Amino acid sequence: MIDNDKPQDQAAEDQLQDVTEESPDNGGDESSEDALGETLAALQRDLEAAKQEILYAQAETQNVRRRLEREKDEARAYAATGFARDILSVADNLARAVQAIPESLRTDDSLKGLVTGLEATQRELEKVFASHGITRIAAMGLPLDPNQHQAMLEVPSNEVEPGTIVQELQSGWMIKDRLLRAAMVAVAKKPD
Repeated sequence: MIDNDKPQDQAAEDQLQDVTEESPDNGGDESSEDALGETLAALQRDLEAAKQEILYAQAETQNVRRRLEREKDEARAYAATGFARDILSVADNLARAVQAIPESLRTDDSLKGLVTGLEATQRELEKVFASHGITRIAAMGLPLDPNQHQAMLEVPSNEVEPGTIVQELQSGWMIKDRLLRAAMVAVAKKPD
């Protein structure tokens, strides 16, 4: 009888000893030796099969551990994705507000503090984005990249090559190496 608490090698030896003790001593009878050899061979096959199963189980455990570690790293790196997408509209509105301020109001002493505060808020927001791996996609003057840019319209132009971005309608953003939002752009085309 095999004791489940013992290692498999020890259990196999105990089983072999039980078989040798139970078999009557026939003075070296050949059939007894054959039975003993068959039992030994069967135990060795079982032992090899058990070793293989253990190796497969260990490999599977290691694969699961690696996969979970990778998923944990990705979850940590991209945890802010949903929030970042939501806050981009706030950043867009702030940028539009700063751009909409006419130069005459920028120099007006009564509004100078407000303008400075809006610009400082915009810089701080971009700094927070950068600290979380959220970066703006370059667009102006570059060829259209369908992985980062979304062409919204074509503009006839002789000044630049067709397919070159001539206007950014909405900024695009990346979070680390993933696209957060494609830049909406206008691209040049040959005039008719």
